[in-house]
Amino acid sequence: MPQIVGRLPRRKSGETGGPGTDPLLVERAPAGPDGTAAGGGVWHPPSPESGRAPQFEVDIAPNDPIIGYFQGAPGSVDISSLRLESPALEVMRASGVVLAVPLVVSGELIGLVLLGARRSERGYSGEDRRLLDALASYAAPALRMGQFAEQQKVEALRRERIEQELLVAQLIQQQFLPKSLPDLTGWQLTAFYRPARTVGGDFYDCIELPNGRAMVVVGDVTDKGVPAALVMASTHSLLRSVAPRLLSPGATLAHVNNLLCGDIPAHMFVTCIALVLDPRTGHIDFANAGHDLPYLRTREGVVELRATGMPLGLMPEMSYDEKTTTLSPGDHILLHSDGLAEAHDDARAMFGFPRVAQLAGRAASGQALIDLCLEELERFSGPGHEQEDDITLVTLEYTHQVSRNGAPAELAEVPG
Repeated sequence: MPQIVGRLPRRKSGETGGPGTDPLLVERAPAGPDGTAAGGGVWHPPSPESGRAPQFEVDIAPNDPIIGYFQGAPGSVDISSLRLESPALEVMRASGVVLAVPLVVSGELIGLVLLGARRSERGYSGEDRRLLDALASYAAPALRMGQFAEQQKVEALRRERIEQELLVAQLIQQQFLPKSLPDLTGWQLTAFYRPARTVGGDFYDCIELPNGRAMVVVGDVTDKGVPAALVMASTHSLLRSVAPRLLSPGATLAHVNNLLCGDIPAHMFVTCIALVLDPRTGHIDFANAGHDLPYLRTREGVVELRATGMPLGLMPEMSYDEKTTTLSPGDHILLHSDGLAEAHDDARAMFGFPRVAQLAGRAASGQALIDLCLEELERFSGPGHEQEDDITLVTLEYTHQVSRNGAPAELAEVPG
C-alpha cells in the first residue's frame, strides 16, 4: 500500500483550510499488513489546544496510475491540468492541492511535496517550479537516507529482539542438559556439548535406574536451531520419563519412537543411542536408533558397538535390537554425534569416522580424550572455521573394579 503521509507547517492564528502556500512534504510510508489499500485521503486541521501541525494523508492503491506518472515526471506536476483516472488525484484536488513535486530516487517514488494555491492567488511561475525541482533533487536523496536509517533502526531492534529470545531459549535448553553427571563408583563419565547455533538439537544424559544401574543416552535431532531444540526438549523429556519404568534400552527407544511419531514435525527425526550400564559388573546392554556407532577401546584395540534400529519419529511400531558387551577395567567408550565426524575443512574434505575411531584408540580418556578430539578438529578445519553442526562427545571409562568391601581392586596397566 503506497501511502503518502505528511504534516503541514503551522499556520498563523485564525487561519483554516487545506494545504496552502506553505509546502507540504509528505513521504511514502510502508505497505500495510495486507499490502493493499483503496485510494483515499483526509486533511486534519489542528485543534487550538493540541499544538500539533495539521496532517494530510493520501492512500494510493498499488495499481493507481498516478504512481507511474509521478515516477516518470520530469519535474513538478500541475494537478489542475492532469487528466488521469486516479482516486488519489481526486483526493488531492478535493483537498486543495494544485502542485505536486515528486521525490524520486532510482526510479522509485518515495515522497511528494504538495502545494495549495498561493495566498497572492497568482499561479506558480516557471522560476518557482524550477526552484522547487532543484529543492526536490536535494530533498529526495536526503529523505531516502532518512528512510533507510529508520529501516536499519527497525531491523536492528528486530534482530536484538530475536537475539534476546534465542538467549532465553538457550537458557531453557541448558536446563534440559544435566548440570552434573552421577558419580558411578569405579567409572568416569565425561561429557561435552557445543551447539552450532545459539540453540541446537543434540542432547545427552545419564539417567539413574533402579538397582544402581544407569542409562547413558546421546541423541541428535535433524536440522539445527530453534526447531531442533524444541524436538530435542521433547525427546529428552520422554526418555527421562520412560527409561526408569521400562529399564531396557530397546524397549525405551521403541516406546519413545511411538510417542514421537504422532507429534514430530514432518521431515524431522531423532537419532539416539542408549546404553544401560551395571557399574558393579561392567555389563552393558545397548540399542541404537540410527545414531553414529560408539567406539569401544579395549586391550585388543578399537571396535564399534553395533546395533540396528530406525531413527525415532519416522515410523511407528519399530523394534530395536539389543546387544550386550562387558567391559574390563581400563576399557572406555566414546559416544559422539555427527558434528565431529562430518565436519569439513576449507577444501570440503570430511573429518571422517576413521579419524574418530583412531582418536578413540589413543591412550587418552575422559576429558583428555574430548580435548584431543576438539584439538584435532581445530587443526583439521583450520583457524576461524564455522562450526557446521552441533557437537556432542561423551566418554565412559571403566577406571577400576570395586571389591566387595568397597576398596578398588588391583588394575592392570593398559597398553597405549
